[in-house]
This record gives sequence, C-alpha cells and structure tokens, in this order.
Amino acid sequence: MNFKKNKSNLLIIIGVFILGIFVQQLIIRDNLKLYVQNGNLNVALGQKVVPTKTPAPQIDLNKLTAEVFPQNGYVFKIKWGDLGKRMIADGVIDEEKLAKVTKIDKKYLDGSAENIELNQGNAQFWVDILWGLGLANKNDILDIGPMIDGGKTANFASTGGYTIGKSKPMDIYSNFSYIKLTPKQQIKVKEIAGNIYRPCCNNSTAFPDCNHGMAALALVELMVSQNFTEDEIYQTVLAFNSYWFPQTYLDISYHFAKNKRDYRSVPAKEILSKTFSSSSGYKAVSAQNGPVAWPNSSGRSSCGA
Repeated sequence: MNFKKNKSNLLIIIGVFILGIFVQQLIIRDNLKLYVQNGNLNVALGQKVVPTKTPAPQIDLNKLTAEVFPQNGYVFKIKWGDLGKRMIADGVIDEEKLAKVTKIDKKYLDGSAENIELNQGNAQFWVDILWGLGLANKNDILDIGPMIDGGKTANFASTGGYTIGKSKPMDIYSNFSYIKLTPKQQIKVKEIAGNIYRPCCNNSTAFPDCNHGMAALALVELMVSQNFTEDEIYQTVLAFNSYWFPQTYLDISYHFAKNKRDYRSVPAKEILSKTFSSSSGYKAVSAQNGPVAWPNSSGRSSCGA
C-alpha cells in the first residue's frame, strides 16, 4: 500500500519536472524570436555582447581655430604708457636690434599707445618687448628662488639669450623699478605666476628661465599693479600664450572638443595649468589627440629673439 503511494508521488514529481522543462523551452524559443527580431541574438544566447563603437564626433577645425585666434585679435585695457620709451632710454631695448628680429609697432615705443593690442602680426613683437620688461623690472621672483639658485642666472635662455638690449643682460637684470607692487600685490604675482605654464618646458612663470616665461611674468606684474582680477589676468596670459604657441593651443582646444567641452567655457587657469600647458602636459594631450590636420597651422615658437 505504501509502495504504491510512493510510486504515485514519484510519477507526479517526474511529470511536473518534465512539464517545467517543456514550458521553459517554450519561453526560450519565444524570447529567441523576439531577440532575433531586435538584432540581440547574442543576448538571448547568454553570450558577451561587444558594444558597437560610436563614430567619433565631427569636429570643425576652422571653428576651433577662430575660437583660439579671433579674427580681429584682442584689445586689452592695460595701460602701457611710456614703458617702451623708458626701456629704450635705459638701454634695456635697442631699437635697431629689435627691428632686426621683429616688426616694430612704434606707438609702444614712443609713449603714444593707450591700450595693448594683440594679433598674429605683432605677437613676436610682444614676446620680445615684454621679455625685456620682465628681465629688467626688479622683482623678488628674480632676486629670490630658482633663477638665482646654483649661481646659473646668466646662463638661462631668458638671460644669456637676451640680445636686443644696448646693455648686457645681467646689467639690466632686476635692476629697474618699472612696475611697483605692494607687498600684497607681490604675493598675488607669485601665486598667479606659479599657476601659469608654457609648453616649451615644465617650469611655471615663477621660474622664468626662457623668453616666454619672462614675458608672461611682466604681463602678470603689469596687470596685478593695475588691479585686474585674477580671471582677467589668466585670460590675458592665455591669449598671449596662444599666439606664442599656436599649434599647442589649437591641439588643446581639439582635446576639449573631443571630450565634449567648449574651449571658450574652460577656465583659462585650467588651460594654463601644468596638466595642459607644460611640455609634459601638452605631450600627453597631443598623444591622446593623434594626428590633426589643422588648416594653415603655423607651428611653435622658439625661445630666442
């Protein structure tokens, strides 16, 4: 009696199990049809799906070029005054030597200029004239720190390479009070200079060992002395850096566009940081970009006059 009952229960269990398998197969079959219709057969079969690569977004290189280099350049409300005139009188600038390396804009040498204009045509003039100003203006950044450590001050590109003055570079080095700063302003200059890099080396503007670094230092000193905001100073230095290193900042703008960031909206301080504007930072950006066929690319600047 018990044997028959147990046998009956076993048959019921087996029947339920077989029915379950049958139902499961029906479900799988229906799902397969559905997935095949939707192009998802691999999902239905439990296989790993390799995502389809999304085509890289089309980046308008001409548009980026116009963003980095506005058609009409820049006009900055920075008071230049008679600085050029004074530097010529003091032997910091030799006008004849300067004329041999760049096209001179006389209004910045005779005291008649009201604002500073920057464009493709005068970018070299500005790196040279600001280089002289940064080299000659007395400042703690030149008197204390890496520029004098080790007694190699005369051997840097920004010192030994300065060939457009009437006097020798070390005779004018940090020797004239062209830009007067309060103690608070000096702290601000050092802080901002420490955040600004250039792609010819890995040093910040607080270690101005080349012409671009020395020129950027002069620009920071001048703007801090005239009470510009930090954001205005970073934006201005970025504009000058861009004209001095056109290829670099075109490539950096491409990097941001590739990562779906609007170059015009990226803080200038971030762009000028070591991550992007130092030689190592730019190298990494360039490697990530790969080859970019920029229209009318003008290459990179050298660190000499």
